[in-house]
Amino acid sequence: MGIIIANLFITLDGVYQAPGGREEDTAGGFAFGGWQAPVSDDEAEAAIEAEISQIDALLLGRKTYDIFASYWPRQSGDIGGTLNRVPKYVVSGTLTSPGWAGTKVLPDATAAGRLREEYDQVHMFGSGVLIRSLLAANVLDRLHLWLYPITLGQGKRLFDAGTIPASFRLAEPARSFPKGAVSLVYERAGDVETQDMPGA
Repeated sequence: MGIIIANLFITLDGVYQAPGGREEDTAGGFAFGGWQAPVSDDEAEAAIEAEISQIDALLLGRKTYDIFASYWPRQSGDIGGTLNRVPKYVVSGTLTSPGWAGTKVLPDATAAGRLREEYDQVHMFGSGVLIRSLLAANVLDRLHLWLYPITLGQGKRLFDAGTIPASFRLAEPARSFPKGAVSLVYERAGDVETQDMPGA
């Protein structure tokens, strides 16, 4: 049985919208597209490239798929080569004819969960709405947060209203990078437990 790993570039205040470019996703009047590069560095980028090199299949939500499909088919190099080579899956109720070669459409999070039966490592990038759906369906195995030392005060947030209560544990040691970014890999650890702190 394989695993589904969600990679998300995220700010200290939980925003994941448009890390890669100014016009990547301007929904809601988002004014900070392209926020990732100034707080990244060579070591962080090498770690991300190493993560991408492990992909056996790529899973995306519809919005992120549209962004990727408009850019990566024309790119080469290690990252472009990997993303164009591996099988791609997009969860969508409206897309019928995906234009990126090697793409199949899945109807929902449950169908996406079955990809673990076919591939060792299914990776996601972005796709915050889909991440929440996979968590709700209990088919997301690892949440890899690439946390950057910046706050934006606006934009799409991963854990917003309607988040399913859950606890997590570190699946790998945390790793920090020269400009302050931190790699945090979590896996589900069951339901949320409560108790009083000693002396409370």
